Formats: sequence, structure tokens, C-alpha cells
Amino acid sequence: MATEFKKNILCIGAGYVGGPTMSLIAYKCPFYKVTVVDINPERIAEWNSDTLPIYEPGLDEVVRTARGRNLFFSTDIETEIKQADIIFVSVNTPTKTFGAGAGLAADLQYWEKTARQILECADSPKIIVEKSTLPVKTALAMERILTSTDSGIHFEVLSNPEFLAEGTAIKDLENPDRVLIGSSQTEKGLQARDELVEIYANWVPRDRIITSNVWSSELSKLVANAFLAQRISSINAISVLCEETDADVNEVARSIGMDSRIGSRFLNASVGFGGSCFKKDILNLVYLCRNYGLDEVADYWENVVKINEYQKERFVLKMLKSMFNTLAEKRIAIFGFAFKSDTGDTRDSPAIFITKKLVEENADIIITDPKALKNAKKDLEGVEGSIDYQIDPYKAAEKSHAIAILTEWELYRNLDFEKIFQSMNKPAFIFDGRNIVDHQALFEIGFNVYPVGKPALTHFK
Repeated sequence: MATEFKKNILCIGAGYVGGPTMSLIAYKCPFYKVTVVDINPERIAEWNSDTLPIYEPGLDEVVRTARGRNLFFSTDIETEIKQADIIFVSVNTPTKTFGAGAGLAADLQYWEKTARQILECADSPKIIVEKSTLPVKTALAMERILTSTDSGIHFEVLSNPEFLAEGTAIKDLENPDRVLIGSSQTEKGLQARDELVEIYANWVPRDRIITSNVWSSELSKLVANAFLAQRISSINAISVLCEETDADVNEVARSIGMDSRIGSRFLNASVGFGGSCFKKDILNLVYLCRNYGLDEVADYWENVVKINEYQKERFVLKMLKSMFNTLAEKRIAIFGFAFKSDTGDTRDSPAIFITKKLVEENADIIITDPKALKNAKKDLEGVEGSIDYQIDPYKAAEKSHAIAILTEWELYRNLDFEKIFQSMNKPAFIFDGRNIVDHQALFEIGFNVYPVGKPALTHFK
């Protein structure tokens, strides 16, 4: 006997947002059929295999429980659009690399193709849910595309931005700070909104489900990421001053973080932020402000990105200056290539920029990371220079002149650095771009230690 499902939910896009989000909805709501489609057959095959295309703690268990019961992955986009009642759009919206707004605006070509495909294939009313991070007023453009023909089919467009942090995505989905749903304020818009509220209410307390108009919802996603990135850039700017004045950025951050008006989160000085969202969303916000003639506002947010780029450049220059102003033919071990721990995602990772700069200095690079080596190879494809990859950090460190810690993997906190020191060329350097290891202990072993936002510990006279 075939299972009777309450509704058919479809997600177009099987990436870092669509895959985990739909898996968790299926896990929590067994009476909804949830299908994820993508144009990439290799990615869909991985979602249907024992080796998922992304690493996320807890995701394997969620997928194993729901897959085949009410969670399905497919490449048959046209059929699934016809059968769906609710369609989440979670396609890639990278920063434009061409034309007007290049380097700032969101590239909406994949989003528009998806909207047109929905219009072409749909033969019944649909609720369309924006899940991708999109510029404010994008829902209006989608609505215009979906109503561009006289099909008689009604589409209602909602905004439901994601607020996931990679590495904790399943926890964030299971216990979110808030779920935001934006809709038009018409009778049909509010009805569609209530249908989406009903899905999330299966596990999210009602007081954490926030409703708004569409434009507030779209803008809230950009602003949330801009504010978080602003905090990181702010503490990174102060880390530069700390190094010049012999202050300790961790002590400064702890002091200001205990102020209840400020709070302690996102105040860890580092080599810089990465990932698919922060830089892209801030530049999108900059473009939006300039489009409305708000140049002073645009300049303010653009500087958040500039400080981040400066922090990465400064890290490389510190390495060069500390290692006697030459890196040529020196072996440097990169510890961590993912943009953060507990993910294999390397999009806009500081490690990409830093590795390329080190290669330009003719350094010999060996990269180690527990989850991101496959993506690292793709990111550095075509880069001319000496780059090797090694899963074992001990082997990566052998005969190296320096270690650069670029991802805050817990693994790196607990390594046998005495053993590592003995295997390295001397003098041995550690550049801790995440401030995660015991700097004094490493100094006592014999390393020359260069943290972020703290005085260096060196054996040089």
C-alpha cells in the first residue's frame, strides 16, 4: 500500500543549504514527502550513496533515517516540479564576475533559469519558497516571471532565508534561534505563509517562528551576515593594534565580551573569515546601497570586507618578514584548508589566498586537512608551483620550515608538537592563524611562535 503524504515538498538545489535543510524537514515530518533535485547527476548519486557530498556532523544519521521513507534525491526536475505543492529554491547565487555590478552584485542567472523552469513545467498552483540568499526585491522579480503568461496557475512567493552555520547546520536546524518567513500581506500570501509555518511548527516553538513582509525577510539575511562579519573584522582590526602595543587580543576580547551590551560571540581574532556567505552578502549589500545612492552607507560596509582582505595579506607578510624576508624553496605546511572546522567547504577560505601568495614567493607548500583536501585540489587547480597534499599532519610537517594553522580543527590542538618539532627544519616556525594552540608550550619546545593579535614568542636575540 502506497504511503499517503500530506504534501509534496520539492527543493531545487542539493548543495550545502538545500541538502541538509530538506533532510532535516523530512526527518522531523515523516508525513510530508520531501524530494531534492539537482542538475548535477554526480551530486545526486552521492546523496543516494553511503558517502554524502558534504560533511556535516549529524547529517549522515538524519539522511539514513529519512532516505527512502519520505526523503528522495533525483535529477528528474520536470516531473518533480509537476508533483510538488511547495517548492524551495536553493540554487547558487554567487557574486557576479561580469557586466554591471561585477564583483559586488549577486549573479541571478541560475535563479532566473529555475523560475522559468517552474513556470514551464507547473500545471497546478505552487508555493515558491526563496531559500537562496537573494537581494531585496528579488521575490518581486520571481513573481513577475511566474505571472508572465496567461496559464491561470497561481504562484505565491515566500522568503525563508537560512541562518545556518556550517559545522553546526544540523544543530542549527533542530534548534534554531529563529525561523523567518516573509510573505505578501494579501489573503493568499498569508495562507501560504501559514502552510510553511505549519511545517516548521512540527519541531520549532511557535515563538521562534517570525513572520514579516517579503522585503524585510530578504534584507534580514544580508544584514545578519553583515553584522556578524563586521564583528570579526572589528576584532581583527584591533588585533593589529595589539601586536604593535604588546597587548593580548584574547584578553581584550574577553574583557569587552563580558559587557552584556556586546557579548562574546564572533570576537575571535583570526586570519580572516571565509565561506560562501559573509563576503558575498556584504558586497551584495554594498551594491544595493550604491544602487539607491547611499554611498556613505556602502563605504562603511565595504570597509568590513577590506579589513578581512588586509588581515590575510598581513598574515603572509608576517610570514615573509619573520622568515628572513625569503620563502623561496622553504617548505611550509598548511594545517587546515576548510574555511572553518567541522566542514569540508573551502569556498572563499583564507587558505586559498594565502597558499597562492606563498606559491608566488616560490615556497614549497604541503596542505593537510581532515575533510577538505578534495576541494583544496579543485581550488588550486592550475596554480603553478610546488603544492602537495597529505592527510596526516605529522607527515605534512616533516622537513618543513614552518607550519601555518589556517583552520581551527580540534585535531590540531592535541597534536604531539614535540614530535613535530623534531621532524622539522630549524629554526622552526608556527604561525597560528586561529590562536588555537598553546603558544607558551610551543615556545618552550623550541618553536618560534607567531599568533594573531599577541606578541610573538621567538628565540632570536
